[in-house]
Amino acid sequence: FAVVILVKIGILICVCRKRNQKNDISVFSGSKFLTLTINKFLNDMEREKPIRFTDQQLRIATDNYSNLLGSGGFGAVYKGTFSNGTVVAVKVLRGTSDKKIEEQFMAEVGTIGRIHHFNLVRLYGFCFEENLIALVYEYMGNGSLDRYLFHEKKTLGYEKLHEIAVGTARGIAYLHEECQHRIIHYDIKPGNILLDRNFNPKVADFGLAKLCNRDNTHITMTGGRGTPGYAAPELWMPFPITPKCDVYSFGMLLFEIIGRRRNIDIKLGESQEWFPIWVWKKIDTGQLGELMTVCGIEEKDKKIAERMIKIALWCVQYRPEIRPIMSVVVKMLEGSVEVPEPDNPFQHFMGGITIAHPVPMSQTYNTASISSGSSVMVTNSSIVCATPIMRKYGIELASSNV
Repeated sequence: FAVVILVKIGILICVCRKRNQKNDISVFSGSKFLTLTINKFLNDMEREKPIRFTDQQLRIATDNYSNLLGSGGFGAVYKGTFSNGTVVAVKVLRGTSDKKIEEQFMAEVGTIGRIHHFNLVRLYGFCFEENLIALVYEYMGNGSLDRYLFHEKKTLGYEKLHEIAVGTARGIAYLHEECQHRIIHYDIKPGNILLDRNFNPKVADFGLAKLCNRDNTHITMTGGRGTPGYAAPELWMPFPITPKCDVYSFGMLLFEIIGRRRNIDIKLGESQEWFPIWVWKKIDTGQLGELMTVCGIEEKDKKIAERMIKIALWCVQYRPEIRPIMSVVVKMLEGSVEVPEPDNPFQHFMGGITIAHPVPMSQTYNTASISSGSSVMVTNSSIVCATPIMRKYGIELASSNV
């Protein structure tokens, strides 16, 4: 009898052990699955944020910075490749002022580092060490737009240029109207519009960008921002600043897309008008055909070009509240919103002095306006002008380090 009891106890112990082993395997398998899932989730989340790289990692990726893509006052940009095959552009920040380098670094990481949009260049990560301050961006195979407007003019047709204008406008509209914090770029120009291998445009260079609380309709600034020739008038005056300064810059960009030339081109001789005002004069006097001929616009592209011209004239209106918001600019470029006949944006130019003349508010497109309505007179004594045409319109040449 005792033997039978011992056998039963042994069988019971074996059964219990097997059950415990199954439970252990089940718990282990579940834990392993959970861990893999969480790891994948965390890795995906990590990729959504800028990654902090070391100086050594970037030296390896760039082959000790041997492939220079370009340089300027900010430093230099090098091509690099990570071990997983990802091609990047490493922007090494250098300058005479540590404070300015830090400001640019924080502006770029603090803005583009927290947002994602197809028409904004992606920031993969950064390096902030004693010997290296750098930003790591996605590599844009076709460089910047200015190359195709001013150097390789016939490479891109107007249909593609129109697509680039639309994509750029979408990127800026996202910054202004769709981000949790509104972002003002301050430096929209062809050199800051990068093109990927399929010529999709992406807005880049957020070194001057500023985050704004969405509740604030405007901000106060000290000192000018942006590139002369593209910067809105209010950036150089004691006016409240709104996202409309980017709208103005986009309008100047549109003019250069239309003409496939710089708005100021001293190589054309001193008799050459400032391009935006030359365009207005042709429109105002009914000489649209001559404008199309001079710009080399073919018959099949004239409708698109005329639409872009009208939008550009609305974007560069002197009073910010008259300029359309960027989401409306996108709709007008796409053709889903009709473009009214523009008012003269250049009424305020009078003999080298810039005066804020009242402009008829026959069309408004935005909901927020600036509070200042007073007239302001600014002389051009502080502006370095290269030609009588530039002096006449109060235009300053961009310095070589922008």
